[in-house]
Amino acid sequence: MTVGIVIGSTRPGRVGGQIGAWMAGRAGAGGDLIDLAEQGLPLLDEPEHASTGNYARAHTRRWSERIAGCAALVFVTPEYNSSFPASLKNALDYLYQEWRGKPVAVVAYGGISSGGRAAQSLLPVLVHLGMMPVGTLLVRFRNHLADGRFVPNDALDADADDLLATLRRVTAQALPA
Repeated sequence: MTVGIVIGSTRPGRVGGQIGAWMAGRAGAGGDLIDLAEQGLPLLDEPEHASTGNYARAHTRRWSERIAGCAALVFVTPEYNSSFPASLKNALDYLYQEWRGKPVAVVAYGGISSGGRAAQSLLPVLVHLGMMPVGTLLVRFRNHLADGRFVPNDALDADADDLLATLRRVTAQALPA
């Protein structure tokens, strides 16, 4: 069972890469780290609506294949201006069928709100796309920084493991027999 861990920020100097790598490590062998900064998705440039599945661009076909290969997803998102970043919204808008029916978890990070407003903004979009949210983990990342590196503690590791266990359990129940 492949769990795609999608790093939603493309911002230089972001902590999201570290948090995404940590989540992929917690996910183990089934974790597939997907960095939007490496996907090469310009602002949505497909001539047809994503629901048709008729993708004209090679970058969209690669993105579609990558997401289609995941049984479940974890979106790692920062909070920018009380919401999730445009890079993540753009990546979501490229596809439609590939999202449908997939269990999904959100790991949001930020300052004072610990990414809560980003998660709150993202969840309705995920539901509209037909995904099944199973939980959210909020990370006040400044509490877990040492010399500019993200260093989770035992409690945060346990919370991540619980979220991933729930995601795997729901995914196993959702997969066709």
